[in-house]
Amino acid sequence: MSSRIQDTGDPVSSGELQAFKAKFFKALAHPTRIRILEILVDGSRSVHELQDALKLEQAAVSQQLAVLRNQGIVSAGKEGLTVRYSLRDPLIGELLQIARRIFNNHLVSSGDLLRELQLESNRSR
Repeated sequence: MSSRIQDTGDPVSSGELQAFKAKFFKALAHPTRIRILEILVDGSRSVHELQDALKLEQAAVSQQLAVLRNQGIVSAGKEGLTVRYSLRDPLIGELLQIARRIFNNHLVSSGDLLRELQLESNRSR
């Protein structure tokens, strides 16, 4: 069974699709890039605005934006002399919300397990 990429209709093997997904998630796999996306959920920003929000140097912000742009996660558009970055797909915001819920569930489960271990440790004393 082959998958299709919606935009082109070209057949894509399962391996190619998995590689595409892995590259997409790899582009998200950096704390600064995640933070940039969280900021862009609220609307487009310039590099300078992102710099101020992240408290990072321009070069560091630009480097992370380049990764996100190369993977098609953010887009850049000129407004006068300023380049503004925005999410290419608003579903990125939903993805971040779902990930946050998954992490919260994981932390709750980890906390429950830690409490059980502490109770067990206290009983064996």
